[in-house]
Amino acid sequence: MEISNKKLSTDAFFAERKEVLGHWHTGKGVDFDEAVAYQRSIPREKRFGLKLAQAAEQNVTLIQPRAGVALYEEHIELLRFLESEGEADLLPTTVDSYTRLNRYNEAETGIEKSKETGRSMLNGFPIVNYGVDICRKVTSSLQNPVQVRHGTPDARLLTEISIAGGFTSYEGGGISYNIPYSKNHSLEKTIAHWQYTDRLVGLYEEAGVSINREPFGPLTGTLISPCISNSVAIIESLLAATQGVKDITVGYGQCGNLIQDVAAIRSLNILTREYLDKFGFNDVRVTTVFHQWMGGFPQDEAKAFGVISWGAAAAVLAKATKVIVKTPHEAMGVPTKEANAAGLRASKQLVSMLKDQDFRSIPAVVAESEIIMKEMRCILEKVEELGKGDFAVGTVAAFEAGVLDVPFAPSRYNAGKVMPARDNVGAVRFLETGNMPFTQDLIDFHRQKLEERARYEKRAVSFQMVIDDVYAIGKGFLVGRPK
Repeated sequence: MEISNKKLSTDAFFAERKEVLGHWHTGKGVDFDEAVAYQRSIPREKRFGLKLAQAAEQNVTLIQPRAGVALYEEHIELLRFLESEGEADLLPTTVDSYTRLNRYNEAETGIEKSKETGRSMLNGFPIVNYGVDICRKVTSSLQNPVQVRHGTPDARLLTEISIAGGFTSYEGGGISYNIPYSKNHSLEKTIAHWQYTDRLVGLYEEAGVSINREPFGPLTGTLISPCISNSVAIIESLLAATQGVKDITVGYGQCGNLIQDVAAIRSLNILTREYLDKFGFNDVRVTTVFHQWMGGFPQDEAKAFGVISWGAAAAVLAKATKVIVKTPHEAMGVPTKEANAAGLRASKQLVSMLKDQDFRSIPAVVAESEIIMKEMRCILEKVEELGKGDFAVGTVAAFEAGVLDVPFAPSRYNAGKVMPARDNVGAVRFLETGNMPFTQDLIDFHRQKLEERARYEKRAVSFQMVIDDVYAIGKGFLVGRPK
């Protein structure tokens, strides 16, 4: 399959659209012109991108949970609870696993079983099965803007129904919703599917309706070095902007060392703007999202609140535009609405207390940012070179060559040679850089940082450090020290 980073022609898009809307019967309920009119009728205060833009201007950090259940009345009730009791500024609709895999028959069964049992038999909200009208019931019954969060390699029909259904923000991308989530989807296919999604958003933009787009920052969420996730976010931003997207929120998943976390958001913001401007996308708005800790959580609720609060503090000190909040039941499975709201309130407290503090100009943060940006430039320049200026072509080639390599990803299109470990103060460094195109001074820097830790722990630099670090937070630590 040939892929290139060119804007889809209107003819090609609408020919593909016929096929997309035919994938499930609810696709027939999507009428583009009527959906544009509906989106235009949504009040300004319920437009996701506008609320983010306002927060960025005021230098405040908004809070947003994850949430989604099978039955729409319960889903509305859950989101209303999170906005009233949890004080959420922004709301999610997290989609179920069957919908993510385009298995709408099984999602339908899940809805039926949920009605029979009176409890959600799906781990999210099946947007495609419900269709446009029920989505509008959900989005119109809330006071705050609502975003669709999912994890779908082929999200074309989901995007159509979501935007027509009144959602004003949409998460994902052809890399970030493939490599960390899927084993067998080729990048050519998922990039093409997401070009469709982004072209649809571009068509809404041209019709005067702005939809916020958010690449998924944390990737596998396990010891992901900022230079890797930031580079993917920038590539997905460029791919989206090419299709006409004008409002992008780039994200990062907390690693746990405060200096590195603040530096990661700082460098992500700087280089996303720089790369969009470089390719002529000066009119694209950029905001940031910080994801609270995505790895293993302590089972003890009080300790889990500690992890959540640390994530909220890091987000606000980095001046991220919003923070995605975890729940104190993270280690136990699906949280109650009360637990979800409690995580939000704990985060809100930190955001309010720390709103006047800003760590972005601290010398240690600036120094760490310079390292991250140097690493990112090595990666992004090589991707651009491999694609001869085309970031879609370059991305496919970069994953084939291991220039882009996501640790612990299930995809067979990912080299899996890069191995991260923490240094002596808990920042994520590289034990193995695989085929990433780093300069020798960067390779030496990472080695030196891990040698420092090895001397402190009186052991050799080895893969055992990686194993220890993966389990550390669940045991109450950041760095996995030997017993």
